[in-house]
Amino acid sequence: MKKICLYFEIHQIVHLKRYRFFDIGRDHYYYDDYENERSINDIAERSYVPALQTLIQMCREHPEFRVAFSLSGVGLEQLEFHAPQVIDLLHEINATGQVEFLCEPYSHGLASLANEESFTAEVKRMSDRIKELFGKRPKVFRNSSLIYNDEIGAQVAGMGFKGLITEGAKQILGWKSPHYIYHCATDPRLKLLLRDISLSEDITERFTSHPIMADQWIDWVASTPEGEDFINIFGELVTFGIFHPIQSGILEFLKAIPVLAKQRGIGFALPSELCEEKSVGAIEVPYNISWVDEERDTSCWLGNVMQREAFHKLYSVADRVRVCGDRRLQMDWDSLQASNNFRFMTTKPGYQYRGIYDSPYDAFTNYMNILGDFISRVNNLYGGADNEEIDGLITMIKNQGDELAAKDKEIERLRKKLEKYNPTELEDKKPAKKAAAPKKAAPKKAAAPKKEAKAEPAPKVEEKKAPAKKAAPKKK
Repeated sequence: MKKICLYFEIHQIVHLKRYRFFDIGRDHYYYDDYENERSINDIAERSYVPALQTLIQMCREHPEFRVAFSLSGVGLEQLEFHAPQVIDLLHEINATGQVEFLCEPYSHGLASLANEESFTAEVKRMSDRIKELFGKRPKVFRNSSLIYNDEIGAQVAGMGFKGLITEGAKQILGWKSPHYIYHCATDPRLKLLLRDISLSEDITERFTSHPIMADQWIDWVASTPEGEDFINIFGELVTFGIFHPIQSGILEFLKAIPVLAKQRGIGFALPSELCEEKSVGAIEVPYNISWVDEERDTSCWLGNVMQREAFHKLYSVADRVRVCGDRRLQMDWDSLQASNNFRFMTTKPGYQYRGIYDSPYDAFTNYMNILGDFISRVNNLYGGADNEEIDGLITMIKNQGDELAAKDKEIERLRKKLEKYNPTELEDKKPAKKAAAPKKAAPKKAAAPKKEAKAEPAPKVEEKKAPAKKAAPKKK
């Protein structure tokens, strides 16, 4: 049976204040509150609210329908502050039991390409946040913009995730189809779910320019070859209302999918359900891929000198920020990591939306001024210590953390080992073993006299013969 797995990304751009409007070294507030509130309320009203209301209705009318969401921690914070009605709708759809929330880096940033410890810390924070908000810890991971390579896969598997969704890019698939379940080449425990680019972009990219009907789209899904049963459709929730206006009929298209799928014998699945399926083999991804641009790589964030300079300068203080424990710095760090900061600097042709910036150079200048102020604040926390002293302190803290992590793994291993036994059975077995010892000992002690009795057959025989000799005279 063919199954569709629908995923929608909910991510908010954090707009930074123009550098000419704050005093570097004195004013440490980096955010354009007006633009953030305006843009988030606009997106919530035109897209998130009507789209989520439609998905809630679909869940209630079609018990077989399933949908998954990917949210960043920074995006959640923005929604909680500026558009709490969106959070209420997420709780409402979660209550249907037909929804799954994926995990991603808290900042929706590029830490997976720069700093393993920071990446791990971000993922853990996001997993904790999802558990706190929606009651379940995520089992499937989605990196920022579906960025993936074999090393990232191994790290995600080591965090305990069952699966990861990434792009079904041609450069990694070759002749293979994205409609199977694969696994990470460096850690077979991690299942790979690959986005169908064409069927996804029929909705997210081409719906207005090349209108299609829902029955036509379902026909395309049904026409996939036999055995190619898992179709992953991933897009941004702003597809509904922002990329394509409500007047285009995009929500009616969405509402028709469950009805038409049922008629064609096509089902729905959650990502974690797909991860229970058997893998057909490994997919090797030695270099970075993503879902962005025709190249499906990371060039839109790190393709020019400006972007790489900003990227390396930002992550040069990653370890210091991670161990400093300053909440205000952590909040600013999350916002500065957001991948859109680097995308605004791209010089690739075709990029028109740059937020509040006039050009990539304007975006770079603004970001580097804010980043310089941020790094100065980070270094001031360490009391003027030089870089060598700071690095030594961080190394010591990291080594202590590694030792604790190793102990935690050992404790977890022993806990899982004990879980194989029923505690009540163990309690029953313990006294039984103690009682068994004297029972076995008693026969051994009693056995000695028995052997002695067998060793003295003569007296017994004599006792039997004695009466026989007395009986002889009676016969005479």
